[in-house]
Amino acid sequence: MINILAVGNSFSQDATAFIELMSEKIFVRNLYVGGCSLERHCEMLKEGSAYSFQENGEHTADVTLEKALASNHWDYITVQQMSGLSGIRESFYPFLTDLVAFIRARSSAEILLHETWAYENGSDHPDFARYERDQKRMQAMIEKTYANIARMEKMRVVPTGKLIALLRGNDFFDTKKGGRSLCRDGFHLDFAYGRVAAAALWIKFFTRRLPAFFNRKALSEGYALIRKMLDEVD
Repeated sequence: MINILAVGNSFSQDATAFIELMSEKIFVRNLYVGGCSLERHCEMLKEGSAYSFQENGEHTADVTLEKALASNHWDYITVQQMSGLSGIRESFYPFLTDLVAFIRARSSAEILLHETWAYENGSDHPDFARYERDQKRMQAMIEKTYANIARMEKMRVVPTGKLIALLRGNDFFDTKKGGRSLCRDGFHLDFAYGRVAAAALWIKFFTRRLPAFFNRKALSEGYALIRKMLDEVD
């Protein structure tokens, strides 16, 4: 069993909610505070504030990060910036340094960066203005920022955002061409395809195997595209 703890917010909730439903090889829990930035994570450490400890995207308990770290022998722990700041390199410091130091003092797990995704075309999220309300610009800035920080910090990246961007490059998921949105509200992933794609990406990343669902010979167009794009993500 692979044990994973996500330290994040609603974007890590989206990415992890379906993982255990799609794989018997992963035990995953998400620490949730809506819209939580790296700066807020560090404030919570100082305050001793509790997160919502989530299983399959649902609340199970209120726990501090320290208690969550002690609750299991975690193999991997993911951290991330809030979505609206994910393409702004300066927003990561010094908070990422402090958060990672706190975790490393209490766990031998590998710490990874969870790459978030750009907002949907036409999203009304206020932070979209940081990227001139341009989905491709936002995605490019996110990928560049996470890649640069990963090199600096010698951390691996779970490339959820990259997969979402690749899927949006197909007409089926391109809203500008009348395709289906991968988001349910302009920024959070939808349940039919978005969360499934994110969970499949995590499963492949950590187990090096696709979920059994994607090994079926007959897949509908949307799921067939997810299967195809998974092969293109490093």
